[in-house]
Amino acid sequence: MPPPRTPGKALRQRLADLRGPDVPAKSLDARALAALAANPGCRRRAILDGAGVDKAALAGALGSPSGFGQSQFALVRGNVFEARVKADGGAELLRLAHEHLDPAAEPPAGAHVPELTATGPEGRSARTALALREAVAAGGWTLLDHPMLTLEVAGSPAHLEPDAVVVHPDGSWSVVEIKSFPMLDGSADPAKVGAAARQSAVYVLALEAVAARLDPAPQVRHQVLLVCPRDFSNLATARAVDVRKQRAVTARQLARLTRVEEIADALPEGACFSPAVPAAELAATVESVPATYAPECLSACELAFHCRARSRASGAVTALGRQLRAELGGLSTVEDVLAAARGESGDAADPAVSALRRAAALRAEALAAAGARPAPAADVLAEEVPCR
Repeated sequence: MPPPRTPGKALRQRLADLRGPDVPAKSLDARALAALAANPGCRRRAILDGAGVDKAALAGALGSPSGFGQSQFALVRGNVFEARVKADGGAELLRLAHEHLDPAAEPPAGAHVPELTATGPEGRSARTALALREAVAAGGWTLLDHPMLTLEVAGSPAHLEPDAVVVHPDGSWSVVEIKSFPMLDGSADPAKVGAAARQSAVYVLALEAVAARLDPAPQVRHQVLLVCPRDFSNLATARAVDVRKQRAVTARQLARLTRVEEIADALPEGACFSPAVPAAELAATVESVPATYAPECLSACELAFHCRARSRASGAVTALGRQLRAELGGLSTVEDVLAAARGESGDAADPAVSALRRAAALRAEALAAAGARPAPAADVLAEEVPCR
């Protein structure tokens, strides 16, 4: 008889079965982890990301293809800029790190750039940990180009690859994030900087997991180096970004994620998310896992269009935004909200119900004062927008 599988191998086999036969796992990167941490209540995304399911292919098979993702032009431009920044042994990158993160240290000269090649993500993670340990012992500046880090997420390991990690002469570690959006007069788009900070916070957490295994544990700096093109040129500039807040939020949200094993146990027998499965069966399997849709998902998840359609069909108020959902308390559907506003249901002592009835009364007074005058064009548009 074959030896019994270990729990870890059993879980990996179950996740492989969820992807489908001979379907390779899609790696879970920091961008996806940051989006997952921003919506910890979504079990659907947790199990799909944990199993390595290609959500873009799944969305296409469900009939709701997603336009989410970077353009090929943006990817090529980003790769060219990153190669330029890391040329000559990362001399320019280390100069920026010295200037913005550690100006009191000795200037980098002849920094060490270790070879991180190894077989498989586990081998690369082990090689990265060894290189970090050796860099701390050697002192001086060290640049790790595309190291591999591992972070456990919902009971499943996620392999992460930051653009670079810098080891300072004092033995501390810093994350480097290279982006292709420009810094104009020393400042960049706040939304893009915020997204980069959330992504970098995931790398900081993974680096802390590596540092915790060393004795003494090196310091992982909470200021990351954001490197971008200067103005409209191809020259590099940088700024230090404090990610303490993003790190704390991400750590808390990841800790709240339901473990992948628990979600997998609740799935029906033979469940599979492969696009090769018949559409009706695939849709039923996807719907068997609860999702928590919000408009923010449109910029972070390939399944957002599918989940939005289901959310609208069920009348869920989350389709209108998390802030509104929080203000409505126990009223979870649009039908419940309208019934409470009309006085047909709901406890008058509930602040949300009271506010809705007050708003309905004010609207009725305004319409009565307007009389039979035609509705302004803005009102007509307001009625049309939700139907688009």
